[in-house]
Amino acid sequence: MKDASPQTIYLKDYTPPAYLVDSVHLTFRLAPTATRVLSRIAFRPNPDATSSDFLLHGEDLTLISAKIDGAPLTPDVTPTGLRCTVPNAPFIFEAEVEISPETNTALEGLYMSNGMYCTQCEAEGFRKITYYPDRPDVMGVFTTRIESDLPVLLSNGNPTDQGDGWAEWHDPWPKPAYLFALVAGDLVNHPDRFTTRSGKHVALNIWVRPGDEGKCAFGMEALKKSMTWDEDVYGREYDLDIFNIVAVDDFNMGAMENKGLNIFNSSAVLASPETATDANFERIEAIIAHEYFHNWTGNRITCRDWFQLCLKEGLTVFRDQQFTGDMRGDAVKRISDAVVLRAHQFREDNGPLAHPVRPDSFVEINNFYTVTVYEKGAEIIGMLKRLVGDDAYAKALDLYFARHDGDAATIEDWLKVFEDATGRDLTQFAKWYSQAGTPRVKVHEDFADGTYTLTLSQHTPSTPGQDHKEPLVIPVAFGLLNDNGDEILPTQVLELTKAEQSFTFDNLSSRPIASILRDFSAPVILQRAQTNVERAFLLAHDTDPFNKWDAGRMLAQDVLLRMVRDDATPDSAYLDGLAVVARDDNLAPAFRALVLSLPTEDDTAQALVDCDEIPDPAAIYTAHEALKLHIAQHLQDPLPRLYAEMTVSGLYSPEAEAAGKRSLGNALLMLMSRLDGGKQAAQQYTGADNMTQQLAALNALLKIGKGQAELQAFADQWQHDRLVMDKWFGLQVACAAPDAAATTAEKLTRHPDFEMKNPNRFRAVFGALKSNAAGFHDPSGVGYDLMADWLIKLDALNPQTTARMVSAFDTWKRYDTDRQSKMRAALQRIAATPNLSRDTTEMVTRLLG
Repeated sequence: MKDASPQTIYLKDYTPPAYLVDSVHLTFRLAPTATRVLSRIAFRPNPDATSSDFLLHGEDLTLISAKIDGAPLTPDVTPTGLRCTVPNAPFIFEAEVEISPETNTALEGLYMSNGMYCTQCEAEGFRKITYYPDRPDVMGVFTTRIESDLPVLLSNGNPTDQGDGWAEWHDPWPKPAYLFALVAGDLVNHPDRFTTRSGKHVALNIWVRPGDEGKCAFGMEALKKSMTWDEDVYGREYDLDIFNIVAVDDFNMGAMENKGLNIFNSSAVLASPETATDANFERIEAIIAHEYFHNWTGNRITCRDWFQLCLKEGLTVFRDQQFTGDMRGDAVKRISDAVVLRAHQFREDNGPLAHPVRPDSFVEINNFYTVTVYEKGAEIIGMLKRLVGDDAYAKALDLYFARHDGDAATIEDWLKVFEDATGRDLTQFAKWYSQAGTPRVKVHEDFADGTYTLTLSQHTPSTPGQDHKEPLVIPVAFGLLNDNGDEILPTQVLELTKAEQSFTFDNLSSRPIASILRDFSAPVILQRAQTNVERAFLLAHDTDPFNKWDAGRMLAQDVLLRMVRDDATPDSAYLDGLAVVARDDNLAPAFRALVLSLPTEDDTAQALVDCDEIPDPAAIYTAHEALKLHIAQHLQDPLPRLYAEMTVSGLYSPEAEAAGKRSLGNALLMLMSRLDGGKQAAQQYTGADNMTQQLAALNALLKIGKGQAELQAFADQWQHDRLVMDKWFGLQVACAAPDAAATTAEKLTRHPDFEMKNPNRFRAVFGALKSNAAGFHDPSGVGYDLMADWLIKLDALNPQTTARMVSAFDTWKRYDTDRQSKMRAALQRIAATPNLSRDTTEMVTRLLG
């Protein structure tokens, strides 16, 4: 366990490493509780260093021996590392350590997952393997020898030799230690090949446990699509002879981009029509693309220090978003990304965990693998591309790859290539990386004498540690429609750079209807006085898919707020608008499904907070349920026909067209179930030949308080498939009535198949409890107490997962005093836990303020 005493690390204190690494030779003699790791590292003094202190990081290691240039030494060893005197010239450091993978429940470093050895070294896991300068700006060429009687022995790079009980690998590309990987186990592979555009033949493998071979085909196709796309769009070829993916059951994250040996959470790579939903397939495709794209944006060019995490993650998320848009449709992908950003990143920006995309300090870097770093980081790349244009973006990226290949780079390096490629000054734009919070852009409109004037002002609320905010560069994509719905001003990008700016448009025959922030051109909250008549008009006529969808979203939110406040009934304009969209065959089914979806209960709560009101989770839940019933009743006549039209016949396909039809069909099924008592859902469940339809039907039944027989049948059918059973666990908590959510979660923790050491299973139960807003915030406080109880238990085993799950409490200050008191007490109880990890200590401290 890491030392829980807080030690803040600051970006401003960065200094170059005292010593650089030329080569690393590692030998692993694997044993469950007594693995020996022998290291032989070629060091040399760094001419740019400001210190000659020789420090190697190390945690939970037993040092057996150490040498410098063959001479034994006795270094100064502490719980966090090793120091000794070294020559002022190149030298060889050797060490032998012993570690215990079997008892490593934190799942970082070298650990075991059901008999398989695997590693997770990002961000600072390598120091749990051997003594090393575990920082991303120290890059070396790794050669690895693995000794074990297990049949499959894998590491980074290319295989160089093997024999009975051993294998050797060599990675010719220098890399930091966080990209090191090793896997050893009883595995089988799903093989394929890829030929790069220059003619290089690459062997591809997805390695899985015996029995999972039938779930690899989609992942392999996604990998080959990613390799082709990266060549076609970014000009990047793969650079090794082999690319391996391994599916691991116990993994804290989705996947890891280790050079040539990507390690994946099983849920992020294994899929078959019978066991995975359309959403699972899309997620797998995106994650495989993301990790593959890291080969250049993260591996060949890495980050100088962990403050630059957004350099590799924001850019790579943006690239995987582009890829998914090309594979599945740009409009639906853009809306989906905005939904995630608003639901999660805006929530983070508005609470005690707010931080800049590039933080200026941290205690535990694992706590900054956040939606702000990833998703808002990607939004910044998107804004930059929008501002400079597609051609200039491509030119800048080519310069970035040429200039920084093999470097550990910074945000300043990234922005400099754009300045050099375009001649544009990005000093003000750079503030997006250092300034926390979500900007509010207020809209004021005037029309007189044929001139339309749009005045935009920007303001970013204060966030922890940042009271003063400066104006940002905000690209506002904008268009104008006339009262017939014709577009009279095609989309153009306005650059808001001041606290307030006005833009005028002349020679207009009548007052136009403005479509503002098209394509969600910046991660901001638009504050605009707008009538529901105008919103309904944009829902019907806007040519921009995002704003068309967003107009419907705003209509729904307005309806929900009035229902929460006054128990009002929804106005017919909104319901009629939904009916028009639902029946419009010119709109893609996936888009129609998005329009039919409501804002989340958390969105509604935040909307009330923005109006200086205290949200009541129970009232919000009641309003949401009532609105869904109203929508179902309003659409009851066309529902059966529309549902039937979305039937997909023939063999299952996870591709966008078929998935879109199922998405709309299942959205309609949810509405129908509120009218027919689940009759159609029960029929769909019985007849389903794929997991998408089976799970959607079960979800529809559980949401109306039925489906217990189907729930048991589902468990009987899938009890031996761990990933499907994760769905079974989570669905029960997510669909539980508010007063039963916590008791349902507690009951499931006593189920024989609940395993808290497995992050997927723990998140299935407690992530679902967090998402059941009215249930988690039950006024009794039972949800808070249950969550705190289990986080305290988990912290002793897995600090990373615990720290991330603590964010369930991040909105505690928005609620009434009684709920605040109960949540604060739960957080204080977690904080008072003896030997609480550094990860969780930092998070709870930030939450409490």
